[in-house]
Amino acid sequence: MAKSKDVRVTIILECISCVRNSVNKDSRGISRYITQKNRHKTPSRLELKKFCPFCSKHTTHGEIKK
Repeated sequence: MAKSKDVRVTIILECISCVRNSVNKDSRGISRYITQKNRHKTPSRLELKKFCPFCSKHTTHGEIKK
């Protein structure tokens, strides 16, 4: 059976504001979450509001490449 054709895929969500502010070297890290999405219902990149412990607030987390 072909496993690469699964409907649900695992994705990584990364904090957008931590990535932008990492140039300042003030941030301690980048917040990342692991979740799943349905490939057929959501073909575009996923963006969710999640809590970032490094920013200490709710920020937008966008899907990144593996």
